[in-house]
Amino acid sequence: GGATYWDTEAFIVPMYLAVAPKEVTKSLLEYRHEQLPGAFHNARQQGLKGALFPMVTFNGIECHNEWEITFEEIHRNADIPFAIYQYTRYTGDDSYVKDEGMDVLVSTARFWADRVHFSKRKGQYMIHGVTGPNEYENNVNNNWFTNTMAKWLLGYTLERWPLATEAAKKRLQVTDEELAKWQDIVDRMYLPEDKELGIFVQHDTYLDKDLRSKDTIPADQLPLNQHWSWDKILRSPFIKQADVLQGIYFLNDQYTKEEKERNYDFYEPMTVHESSLSPSIHAILAAELGKQDKAVEFYERTARLDLDNYNNDTVDGLHITSMSGSWLAIVQGFAGMRYNEDCISFAPFLPKKWSSYSFKINYRGRILALEVEKDKEVKLTLLSGEDLPVKVWDQEVTLKEGQSQCLKD
Repeated sequence: GGATYWDTEAFIVPMYLAVAPKEVTKSLLEYRHEQLPGAFHNARQQGLKGALFPMVTFNGIECHNEWEITFEEIHRNADIPFAIYQYTRYTGDDSYVKDEGMDVLVSTARFWADRVHFSKRKGQYMIHGVTGPNEYENNVNNNWFTNTMAKWLLGYTLERWPLATEAAKKRLQVTDEELAKWQDIVDRMYLPEDKELGIFVQHDTYLDKDLRSKDTIPADQLPLNQHWSWDKILRSPFIKQADVLQGIYFLNDQYTKEEKERNYDFYEPMTVHESSLSPSIHAILAAELGKQDKAVEFYERTARLDLDNYNNDTVDGLHITSMSGSWLAIVQGFAGMRYNEDCISFAPFLPKKWSSYSFKINYRGRILALEVEKDKEVKLTLLSGEDLPVKVWDQEVTLKEGQSQCLKD
C-alpha cells in the first residue's frame, strides 16, 4: 500500500549498499531521521521516553491498527537503526553516524532504557509483553531477538557516542547517568537460553509448547493464517518467519558455527515461512552452514514466492522484500559475501544444477565482479577503483584495477 516497514532497513538496504551509490542508502537513513518527530510522538503515546519508529507509516506516525503489532512488535526500534551500522561498516563512511545518525541512536536508546524493567529476583533486565519477528506469537516475555537487538542498540550507541560531533553532543545532552544506565542494561540484559539444548530460546515459555515439525501439518491446512483460528496459531509451536535466526543473521560474527547450526537445526523444522521475509534468511544461513540443498530450496522459494503464489496472497500485491531476498540469497548465501571494517570476503559454492552465476557489486568506490563456475573456480575482477584486498575462503588476494584473479577451493 505504499507504506514503509522495517523490511526496508533489514532486507533492502543490504542490497542497495552493494548495487547503488552510497547516497541511495544515505537518503533512506535521512528519511528516517526526518521522521523522528513522529517517532517521539509514537513513544509518548505509549507513555515512554525517546523515539519509537513505527511498524507501518507514511509520515512517521504509526499507521498500523493492531495492538499486538503497533505496541508490541517493538524490535523494529533496533532493526531500523541497524541500517546506520550497516551503512557505516560497508561504506567506511562514519560522517552520518557521528551527527544525524547519533540523533537516531540516542533517541531509540532512550526508548529502550525506559521500556526494559529490572527483575530483582533474577538481577537482570527484561522486556515483557512483546511480539517478536514471529508474528504467530503475541504478548510474550523476553523474546530473545528483541532483547538481543535492544542490547545491541544500546551497546552500539555507547560505542559511538564518544566519537559524535560536538554539535550532536550539544543537541542531545546525554548525561553520565544515562550512559551508566545504558551500560548496566547491556551488562545485565536477560537473554533466554537452554544450555542442555545449546540454543537461544525464542521467548520464556516457548519450550513449554507442543514442539513438533511443520511436516506434521496436513498440506490442506496451509497457509495456517488462512485455515486455523488465530487462537490455535498462537498456541502452536509454528513460527511464521526467522526469529532467533534473524538475530543470528544480523549479528552473524558474534556467534560460533556450532551455535548457528544448533539453532538452525532446532528452529527451521518448525518454521512455516508464511512471510516473504523468511526464506532468504534461511537460505543465507543454510549456505553458511554447508546445507547447500536447503540453501537452494529457500532461494527458489524467495525467488518464486509471488510467481508460484506460495502463501496464496499474491492478489494483495508483490512482495518487494522477497525480491531483494532473492539477491541476498545468491550474494550473501551462495557466494557467502561478508564484510567488516577491514575486509570484504566470500565463500562461494555453485548449486548442483547451475552451470554458473555472476554479479557485480559497488564496494567503497570500487566495482567488483565475481563469477562462480564449475569445479569451484571463482573469478574476481576489479573493474574500477583503487587496489582492493579480498578474502576468498582462506585465501587473501589484492586486486588491481582492470585485472582478474582466478581461485579454486
